[in-house]
Amino acid sequence: MQAMARDINPELQIAVFAQGIGPANMDAFLDGVDIYIDSLDFFAFDTRRAVFAACYRKGIPAVTAAPLGMGTAVLSFMPGKMSFDDYFQMQGQSEFEQGIRFLIGLAPARLHGSYLVDPSRVRLDLKKGPSTVMACQLCAGVAATEAAKILLGRGKVVCAPRGIHYDAYRQELKKTWLPGGNRNPLQKIKLAIARRMLGQKLATAEKQHEPA
Repeated sequence: MQAMARDINPELQIAVFAQGIGPANMDAFLDGVDIYIDSLDFFAFDTRRAVFAACYRKGIPAVTAAPLGMGTAVLSFMPGKMSFDDYFQMQGQSEFEQGIRFLIGLAPARLHGSYLVDPSRVRLDLKKGPSTVMACQLCAGVAATEAAKILLGRGKVVCAPRGIHYDAYRQELKKTWLPGGNRNPLQKIKLAIARRMLGQKLATAEKQHEPA
């Protein structure tokens, strides 16, 4: 990835953290940073929470864009506004529950759900979820545009608890508003439904693999 970036722009200044990011080097990672664009794997919950919390403490804007089906859901977290932890309420939860809260919190409009052909592909317990290359490309474009607006101070920036979900397959855009984040009463109902559905899939999968 570093070589690819330098092929595009040989003048780039890139700092490489070969051992990954953790508490020991978080300050070094964010030193001099103007904005953070989330590109962590969906299931890197602990690391993502730690990075977003550090950004919030340091007053660094942070943008996350998730590939969902053939679209993208985008949330920006600005200094002094609602934080990542306040919005998603993932702290102290199991990994499975964190996955549900992150997924439903990112996309409360659930535009992608209507054309999911095989629901069994959603397996948070196996760290698997359906997305496409088209969605990943949309993520890059939308996140970069949000970053440009924030850095230049030009144009309205929509930040949590408000978000944007665009689905290219459905040709539909939803501007979401989730006051209280995952603590919102209506959102709690959606979480309960998702918890039940995904829990049933997990129970069925485990039963199918039980020894005779």
